[in-house]
Amino acid sequence: MLSLENNRVLVVEEKPNPSTDFFILPLVRRWGGECVRFSFSDLPRMDEACENIVIFVRYIPWQWKKLLAQHSAKEVYLFIDDDLLDFRAWAGLPIHYQWKLFRLSYIHQRWLKSIGGKLLVSNPYLQQKYARWGAVGIEPKPVASTEKGAQITVFYHGSGSHKADIQWLYPVIESVITSNESVCFQIIGDASVNKQFRCLERVNVLHPMPWATYRQFLKSGRFDIGLAPLLDSHFNRARSYTKFFDITMAGAVGIYTQDSVYQAIVQHQVNGLLLPMDQQIWAAELSALVSDSVLRAQLFENASQTYHLSGIK
Repeated sequence: MLSLENNRVLVVEEKPNPSTDFFILPLVRRWGGECVRFSFSDLPRMDEACENIVIFVRYIPWQWKKLLAQHSAKEVYLFIDDDLLDFRAWAGLPIHYQWKLFRLSYIHQRWLKSIGGKLLVSNPYLQQKYARWGAVGIEPKPVASTEKGAQITVFYHGSGSHKADIQWLYPVIESVITSNESVCFQIIGDASVNKQFRCLERVNVLHPMPWATYRQFLKSGRFDIGLAPLLDSHFNRARSYTKFFDITMAGAVGIYTQDSVYQAIVQHQVNGLLLPMDQQIWAAELSALVSDSVLRAQLFENASQTYHLSGIK
């Protein structure tokens, strides 16, 4: 049985992942250890490894292998929640993924055994298969929430004709997402939009959908703040304010563009926010609205009245 009490545990992972969150972090908490997470390229001080326990999550990067060859850790563990150590189990997997498993997991077994490394596994099947190694099974636990409040969903649902608006919006979302862990962002877009936003955490890029599907989607989802930026262009000048109806139908309050078609239906600080197309202003006002649930409720109540007074049944 593991005993991590009063020990500092260095958790080495390729990037934040469910394996660490479901298995390793609960294990470290259960045994009273202090967890410090490292990516492959992050290395502790040369003397830090020898004073602590190291847990590799699925993979063993060469940088860390070199470090431990010079400074032995107190204990070293490898955690696997797939059969990463038997190439026969990889049949049918993509070749590039098999190569990853080979170079980051499979070839390090002999080295791990030579330094007395221990094996942690995620289920009875793996525990029985690697019983000769003394594999220790650990159970997953629910992910502990690190949020101080409820998750706030911010969204922008534009068509392919809004590419310039999406490009303009990116630094706004980057700023707000980075500074507020309670915010998640949803956007509709193609592969180019996914490529642009995939580096940000808590961003969900949805495929475009038919209008009937989209209407049902708005009614069935949970949304808080809708965004409607409009750059001044000949094409955008011909648009209507229907996004006000979309955002309100979704149960959300909206941030709209000042000096645009939205002025015909939105009153600033009454049934939404009207802002100039300044990215710093949008980031600041969006962050403030995320933190002000009372204002969001007031704006939405008034927006709902406008929605129904407009004749929407």
